[in-house]
Amino acid sequence: MKARLRVVYTPGRLAARVAQMARAISRDYRGRRLDVIVMLENGFMFAADLLRRIDVPVICHFVREEMRDVELSGFRRREVSFTARPALKGRDVLLVDAVLETGVPQEFLVRRLLESGPRSLKLAVLLDKPQGRKVNLKADYVGFVTASNKLVGYGLSGRGGYERSLPSVAVEGASRAPRNRPRRLRKAASRRRK
Repeated sequence: MKARLRVVYTPGRLAARVAQMARAISRDYRGRRLDVIVMLENGFMFAADLLRRIDVPVICHFVREEMRDVELSGFRRREVSFTARPALKGRDVLLVDAVLETGVPQEFLVRRLLESGPRSLKLAVLLDKPQGRKVNLKADYVGFVTASNKLVGYGLSGRGGYERSLPSVAVEGASRAPRNRPRRLRKAASRRRK
């Protein structure tokens, strides 16, 4: 059974905002080459649209986050690791992800990437959920600041997995929003029906 979805960001709104972000990134890196690191899997649709609109030379790299629970000295903890990092010494680097919520995976990867000695390192995210932040990390380029709801679509997977291909971003499991028409409009509409 498919979950109920309420669209939060339409395809048109997403395209307009991604284009604005790409213009800002292109302006900031004018005359330079940019190494873009895309965090898979949620970030692939956003990154594809963003990269097509960036107007500077781009080299694209992909990393995959791997999380596992480990027990060390009787304490359970979650461990984050990433696939191999590219060589980035002296390069301008842009890390791209779809969602910045706790910030833990992104902050961990930023620290690892800084060990490579890049010239600069910035973070671009489509959705920033600052209420869920567990580390002191802010994105340099943000599409939308949003609440910590379960969002699906535009690359973001839901419980069933089918939502990832939706062209919009929606809240999963949302009930239909009530209609809040002014009272006089409701009365006029009911008179027309009679």
